Amino acid sequence: MKLKQIVVSIENAPGRLFEVTEALGKAGINLRALNLVDTGAFGQLRLLVSDVAKARRVLMKLQIPAYVNDVVAVEIEDRPGSLARLLKPLTEANVNVVFMYAFLRFASGKAVMIFRFSDNDRAIAVLQANGLKLLDAESFGILETES
Repeated sequence: MKLKQIVVSIENAPGRLFEVTEALGKAGINLRALNLVDTGAFGQLRLLVSDVAKARRVLMKLQIPAYVNDVVAVEIEDRPGSLARLLKPLTEANVNVVFMYAFLRFASGKAVMIFRFSDNDRAIAVLQANGLKLLDAESFGILETES
């Protein structure tokens, strides 16, 4: 139930985000989710993409080092308190949230939370034991291996 996420550092300069997204788009890679965080002179761009291996090759051609790490996607109700209910059993299991980002699926009334945990495997077990819906690569239309 882990997803492969691409992480790149890009300069905080006009046009750098455009350069990355344009190159991925021209290569036929669809963005499924993204998060950009300011870290000073650089931003850290986290991407869930339709084709992980191809996206990494495209970024390397741009001389933008890209690494891949694992994240966990959880679908929750778009209601007040839903995130706290998700986090409670993780807190009780002493699992830390390293980072997270989210998006809303308006048609379904659900929110999707993307997490990196201190222990992704333990978090998955806790979430499943508490009846939470984890999303896999197929549900995002993500190809994670070479085609």
